[in-house]
Amino acid sequence: MYAGMKQLRMAKYKIGEVVKHRLYPFRGVIFDVDPVFANTEEWWNSIPAEARPRKDQPFYHLFAENADTEYVAYVSEQNLLPDTSGDPVRHPRVAEMFVRGEDGGYRARVSQLN
Repeated sequence: MYAGMKQLRMAKYKIGEVVKHRLYPFRGVIFDVDPVFANTEEWWNSIPAEARPRKDQPFYHLFAENADTEYVAYVSEQNLLPDTSGDPVRHPRVAEMFVRGEDGGYRARVSQLN
């Protein structure tokens, strides 16, 4: 390893996994993973300093939902927990990209792999 290079951590969660936010009341299906923070500085600075996660960890793109609405969320690994409710995620994009398995998790639709 070259001096100054950081070791990338393996992502704890995988695409298709259902997760929930550690602090806020929302959950979702992971549809993409960045090995480290890859959003804008404006987005980063909009997070209150005391709640700002580290940038050197995986960040997850979620088809997310809360009690009121569905949206896309970008969340650090440190702020996610597995969602073990077994409830389907109602975000409309989920059905476009994933098929729900018997275990409650999601797998990519074959047509999405081409």
